[in-house]
Amino acid sequence: RVGDALDFWRAEVVDPGHLIRLQAEMKVPGLAWLQFEARPQKDGQTQLFQTAFFAPKGLWGLLYWYILYPIHKLIFSGMIRRIGERAETAQVEGYIK
Repeated sequence: RVGDALDFWRAEVVDPGHLIRLQAEMKVPGLAWLQFEARPQKDGQTQLFQTAFFAPKGLWGLLYWYILYPIHKLIFSGMIRRIGERAETAQVEGYIK
């Protein structure tokens, strides 16, 4: 639900089954969001998109983003992969129709 906390993120937008946008509550030199969007495909499958948004504050914000980009890329790619694997497992086991 909007306003719920998840670790150091807070749900800002929730459209069940379609979109969730989380705003970062950790200390960063700027504002950060992480968004997940599920888009149904013509073949009956669903494609999941993950987008990280960052609005840097000043030079430190830009440096933070570009220095940590490779680490964030690893973290976020692993995260989306695990979410997909869990969704596929849940569907096979009958938790998701």
